[in-house]
Amino acid sequence: MIIFRTVCENGYNSTKAAEVLHMTQPAVSLAIKELEQYYGVHLFDRIGRRLQITDAGQHFLQYAIHISDLFSDMETGLRDWDSKGVLRIGASITIGSQFLPNYVKAFSELCPGLDVRVTVDQSERLEQKILANELDCALIEGIAHDPNIVSEAYMEDHLSVICGTDKGWTQGQVISIEDFQRQRFLLREKGSGTREVFNRVVEQAGFHITPVWEAMSTTALVNAAINGLGIAVLPHRMILPALRQGLICTVKVEGLSFSRNFHIIHHKDKFLTTSAKRFITLCRDFETDYPLPCYNGLYE
Repeated sequence: MIIFRTVCENGYNSTKAAEVLHMTQPAVSLAIKELEQYYGVHLFDRIGRRLQITDAGQHFLQYAIHISDLFSDMETGLRDWDSKGVLRIGASITIGSQFLPNYVKAFSELCPGLDVRVTVDQSERLEQKILANELDCALIEGIAHDPNIVSEAYMEDHLSVICGTDKGWTQGQVISIEDFQRQRFLLREKGSGTREVFNRVVEQAGFHITPVWEAMSTTALVNAAINGLGIAVLPHRMILPALRQGLICTVKVEGLSFSRNFHIIHHKDKFLTTSAKRFITLCRDFETDYPLPCYNGLYE
């Protein structure tokens, strides 16, 4: 199984895989043939001197990845047994900007021997890393889409529609859907949890929006709204500094609700160590056990 995975990870080249595994190329080829004979399927099509993975091979590769990674997890877990080592955490951009630093700080005080490694990225990319066992768990703004991912809601959140103060709208004003549709939209990039929530709500309402701005940076979108370039739909907690300074106002759209939950995700087959479970519990209970973090975004 490890030999098969190594062949796949080296461009379906048995010679390169043999070098990585410190084996001979015929021994690698023989191992692949024995797998095919045992399961009664072709894992590769052999066209000329090149290997091309089959549909059965793709399916087998998913098992090979998870089984070999589970074995690696077992080795690490038994050797270090949760007193040291690495905890790999992912967070979507909003959570990673505002909440994760506080989570990690509090967790590091509880488990000082662990090396916490963090990846902040789009929600859909974090899901891919979870499936590839590159992360132990992740915190995302949307929902998980793959059935192999376990997803637990842990915090309520909502998006706010914001505009600059020179727009002519007043704080808390309710606008019609028709008026909302006529605006110039400043939105987070495709693949983000925030954008997914926005798209889902407007599609359920029966219309589609093409933004004039797309950005990974919430601050960039808030600044664009402040300067009258359009309206933005962003996580409410992230726009509070600008709102308190009177740089923007928030409005409601008749019949639309941009509510959501943050989620903690991990692979359904992932063995969660005691420390990983402890981190998940800390995130789940953070609002109760710790003061809420204050995000001081830059809007100059």
